[in-house]
Amino acid sequence: MVPAGGKDPAVAGPCVLPASSVTAPALRGLSRFAQRRGIPAGREYLLDYDVIEAFCVAGLAGRAPSTRGTYRSALYRLAETANGPPGQRPTPFAGARAPAPYSPAERAELAAVAAAQRDATRCSSALALVVFGIGAGLRPGELVALRGKDVTRHGGQVTVQAGGPGGRVVPVTADYAGRAWELARRAGSDFVFRPGPADRGYKNFVTNFALGLAADPAAPRLSLRRARSTFICGHLAAGTSIPVLLAITGIAEAGSLARYARHVAGISSSTGALRARWRAERTR
Repeated sequence: MVPAGGKDPAVAGPCVLPASSVTAPALRGLSRFAQRRGIPAGREYLLDYDVIEAFCVAGLAGRAPSTRGTYRSALYRLAETANGPPGQRPTPFAGARAPAPYSPAERAELAAVAAAQRDATRCSSALALVVFGIGAGLRPGELVALRGKDVTRHGGQVTVQAGGPGGRVVPVTADYAGRAWELARRAGSDFVFRPGPADRGYKNFVTNFALGLAADPAAPRLSLRRARSTFICGHLAAGTSIPVLLAITGIAEAGSLARYARHVAGISSSTGALRARWRAERTR
């Protein structure tokens, strides 16, 4: 519990990292959870890995898996600084539901939002988020690392080398291929998204950029998670084989597609059915 007018005991002392925008609410929640369970408020008790696990599993049971994971990561960083690395693996959380894909009208509106940005660099970066998110299904880290030279064209097919030389090759959806090639041609050897010096290892690099875009309040929010969901759902709807879809998305297991399949009419969202389909299509 935080004493009135005092500092949170969990962040007191030289061996613990200062609270950030994530760790502060995580610590407050952990303190309240510990108080309800009769756990002393001292740092040595709050930053015990078993207490953190109990808080994230039981104390945050109604929160989204992504929120629970974010809180646990922040608290584990504090605990590791104070107590050393954990002695066991964290409790796995159920996977978060995939966000709904963008509708055709929303996709058109997002491209218009990108084109309406104040300067050319911001405009091209916003368009890159749309094009390589919806058109190639890139993850945030892959978009951030993408350079113009990672995009190639053979005839009418534009492909992206996602994740560097050891990554995967992704064919860009036909509706976005021309814009993908043009963005890459302009970037050359530089980064396609947010070119120039930047902290590309920052977790919310893409999210913060998207939140800062000028747009009508009624316009759909530009989200790389929804963009990637749109790419995957589009391939499921088009009948792309499961082995091919796993290869171009970087998803390791056919059952993981169930969270996207529930957004696609006529496609079974059963994990077992998707795995059976993967086995059948793999042997063709």
